[in-house]
Amino acid sequence: MNKINVKRYGAFLLVLLMGFSIALTGCGAKITSSDAKATGGTIENSAVSFEFWSAPNPTQDKFWKGMAEEYMKQNPNVKIKVSSIPEKPSSEAAIQAAIAAKSAPAASENIMRSFAATLYQSKAIVPLNKIDGWDKLVETRKMADSVKPWKLSDGNQYVMPIYNNAMQFGWRMDLLKEAGITEVPKTYSQVIEAGKKIKAKYPDKFLWASQDLGRADDWWTRWFDFLMLYDAATGGKTDFIEGTKLVADDKAALEVLTFLSELQKNNLLLPSQATDPFETGLGAFATVGPWSLPTWKEKYPDLLSNVELTLPPVPDSVNPADSKTFADAKGIVIYASVPEEQQKAAWEFIKWVFSNPDNDLKWLQETNLPPARDDTATNPAFKDFFDQNPALKKFAEAIPNSIPPMDNDKIVDLQTIMGREGVVPVVNGQKDPETAWKDMKKALQDALAK
Repeated sequence: MNKINVKRYGAFLLVLLMGFSIALTGCGAKITSSDAKATGGTIENSAVSFEFWSAPNPTQDKFWKGMAEEYMKQNPNVKIKVSSIPEKPSSEAAIQAAIAAKSAPAASENIMRSFAATLYQSKAIVPLNKIDGWDKLVETRKMADSVKPWKLSDGNQYVMPIYNNAMQFGWRMDLLKEAGITEVPKTYSQVIEAGKKIKAKYPDKFLWASQDLGRADDWWTRWFDFLMLYDAATGGKTDFIEGTKLVADDKAALEVLTFLSELQKNNLLLPSQATDPFETGLGAFATVGPWSLPTWKEKYPDLLSNVELTLPPVPDSVNPADSKTFADAKGIVIYASVPEEQQKAAWEFIKWVFSNPDNDLKWLQETNLPPARDDTATNPAFKDFFDQNPALKKFAEAIPNSIPPMDNDKIVDLQTIMGREGVVPVVNGQKDPETAWKDMKKALQDALAK
């Protein structure tokens, strides 16, 4: 993961360590439109002001300020103050501090599923599926599939996903073809076979070269190796952790670790530091997010023509068509601590923004982040954009097949355990898959029980 994303996710660690005491200011207010005439996301005959926090990213802040200005033109009785979430010590910590100080905004974006679990546990956010108009918005925005994995352990939807970076595996097709491989491997055995052919032709190259594979303490790296492969192996049918319970599919988890072990035994892994190993051809495949594309365009302008993006490979017993992947995704929440009229006004604004695909197009154009819609890859509103950015379309096509982070506020500890007890010992040849899974499973269960 690039430096920008390491900073973004690494900052979340500070939240869990700081241990803010969140004020319990409500159990999730019930929002209706009964006392304000609402039509198509507009409010009439109701004067209200509220604050909206955008992500601490200039492009996202620009988008939301533009949306607010347009909305206020159509709704002169509504005043919206848009400002970026403070980043110090982290955006998550700033949100928690604001809640504790009773100065939270009415709504904010930049919320991942795991942080939503933290806020939900403190009754700090509103269950959106209990709001009048939620079902209609889900239908209008074409996101019925995209919102399903966002449910928290109580069965409610607290986050409306905005964007979804459905992670891909990138394959160096030039290296594969030089080794006599014409199609991207889709199953574990095909991957191993491809790796052996590449190794035979290029003894100094590897199939997967990534220092992240050997980093146990960098918890976020598990999104881009073990969990990405686990989501594919289960077809998204079995969560790894659900609420406070480890519900992982033992067979799938063991198959993933066995796959990593086979790569290690055949000298196809390089879990140590190397400068741009995929881009320079040291490794034949890598996990790829949309943020890689601008870097490639600038530093490696010829690379993309040699890369094919796909969903992760699966065990031989799984149909590759059922593969799923990890979603680097965030969304919007409404805070329970603000007056109900502000909650209502914020909801009407959110509904107005996302009822129109043209606004999702503006988002895509300004942020380069694929909207969390089931039809992002096929909606005519986005056709011209994807015609000009075909690589980004691959991420959009995978949105309905992606799984967001776990809904547990101990995500840092849990994913650190996954690395220390399972992934890293396996890729370093220090544990066999069975022992690694047994140790990982017990350590996770112990952590969840605390």
